Amino acid sequence: MSSPEQAPRKPRRRRLPRLSSWRLAAVAVFVMAGALFVTSGLDAGGLDLRASSVTDLDTVVRQQRDRADALQREVATLTREVDRLGEGVDDTRVTNLQKQVDELRGPAGFEEVRGPAITVVLSDAPKEDIDKAVEEGEVTADQLVVHQQDIQAVVNALWSGGAEAMTLQKQRVISTTGIKCVGNTVVLHGVPYAPPYEITAIGDLDALRTALDSSDYIAGYKTYVDAHNLGYEVSTKDEVTIPAYTGTSDLRYATAEQKSSPDRD
Repeated sequence: MSSPEQAPRKPRRRRLPRLSSWRLAAVAVFVMAGALFVTSGLDAGGLDLRASSVTDLDTVVRQQRDRADALQREVATLTREVDRLGEGVDDTRVTNLQKQVDELRGPAGFEEVRGPAITVVLSDAPKEDIDKAVEEGEVTADQLVVHQQDIQAVVNALWSGGAEAMTLQKQRVISTTGIKCVGNTVVLHGVPYAPPYEITAIGDLDALRTALDSSDYIAGYKTYVDAHNLGYEVSTKDEVTIPAYTGTSDLRYATAEQKSSPDRD
């Protein structure tokens, strides 16, 4: 007798090997680490994220200042190239316009100036003097640090005294220069600077010193200098070279400034 046919066997499914829990945890850790590296790189924006750099304001200021200086040098190079190309155009109208530009470069601040100069240095009061004055309730800490309006008062006084050229933090000051206070730093031409603040002006030294002494605002500032050692130093030199302005001169907007009070408060 023939044996009955055996039913065909169903193919068995292959079981995939299970990933152990520690392998899953390792994959998760690598994914999270990669995400953190990417996030840190985007947030850094070219700055060091280590605690020493973040907490060191002077380091951040220097990094931004160096970057801005490099960009200004690039602008100056491109400006000279534009001038060279403009002078090469054989056109009477362009030639006449170029002559007008050359005549205005000096008064506009695009040429260096040499001559006798006066320098004013403004600085915050020493920390121990600030702490003592605040503890005794005489003044607030905010009154013993240099502000935008203090710098502006000195700049305005020097202009009124007939200054021919001026620098702030060794950067040329022109008619479109804006001085802004951001936190405990001052921003000039987009670059942040920490105190002390150095303002230098070329001109008649007697007239410049008289203009400083005649300013009501500066007189109010000096009361804090005498009482709490707020920094105010004036010095002169027989000859100083003030560099030409090398940044952009585009005027974006302007508003009339209200007359400031002579009281520093």
